[in-house]
Amino acid sequence: MYNITEGYAPFAAYQTWYRICGDLHNGITPLVVAHGGPGCTHDYVDAFRDIATTGRAVIHYDQIGNGRSTHLADKPADFWQPALFLAELDNLLRHLAIEDNYALLGQSWGGMLGAEHAVSAPAGLKALIIANSPASMELWLQAAARLRSELPPQVQETLLAHETAGTIDSAEYKAASQVFYQRHVCRLNPWPEEVQRTFAAMDADPTVYHAMNGPTEFHVIGSMKQWTVIARLPAIQVPVLLISGRYDEAAPEVVQPFADHINGAEWVIFEHSSHMPHVEERDACMQCVADFLARKTGA
Repeated sequence: MYNITEGYAPFAAYQTWYRICGDLHNGITPLVVAHGGPGCTHDYVDAFRDIATTGRAVIHYDQIGNGRSTHLADKPADFWQPALFLAELDNLLRHLAIEDNYALLGQSWGGMLGAEHAVSAPAGLKALIIANSPASMELWLQAAARLRSELPPQVQETLLAHETAGTIDSAEYKAASQVFYQRHVCRLNPWPEEVQRTFAAMDADPTVYHAMNGPTEFHVIGSMKQWTVIARLPAIQVPVLLISGRYDEAAPEVVQPFADHINGAEWVIFEHSSHMPHVEERDACMQCVADFLARKTGA
């Protein structure tokens, strides 16, 4: 097994909660896991702690505004920008004294954050895993519209009616949204407890998610709506693994630019998964990530 330590990294006037599974300084490049959302918590990507059984330390953290880190429900929407979370990540790496040697795995929004981090060519980044992430929100929205058009007609009608009326907080709208989520976010039924914890936390404080994304995965009206990293992807020079699911809301067309523009990028599609292969096909996903890291960073 492995040791577990938790702590807080001071970040400006705030605190970033983190947890380390394993020995951070045993000579093996540690893995930092960035959760999605924006506005989720580390809980639903907790499975990546399995990697620590290989001897590689795994660091989870809750991004500012979420989970066990400082909540800032009174901040205006324009406070929540990628630059904030990039600065927080850099601060965490320095706090843990791993800024010269680390690998980064970002899931969904975390992968977008990871790509933004990697295009700046940080010297200590040894490998990057982009899991279930879009290279641009325009592509994400196009894919979401396509997937939504494949839902049962009555579900589509319910979604549109409530979006038009501005009643997206209604139980009926949430129930209709869940049909999409069950197909394209997590196909397990029931959802694992750690996934349910994340969604409960987002319901309790949706500040970040609403500011940057919007009310649902497919109704994006937040500050990230115009985001893209495609033109900057050739700047990524470290080994990159792309992960997605066959039924993923991060459909192949939204991942494709990463494969097209990052030299040597590898891409694995999990055939029985949607947006969360790390829980839907946990063992296979963990083996895939562990093998990639062993090949590219050693040990």
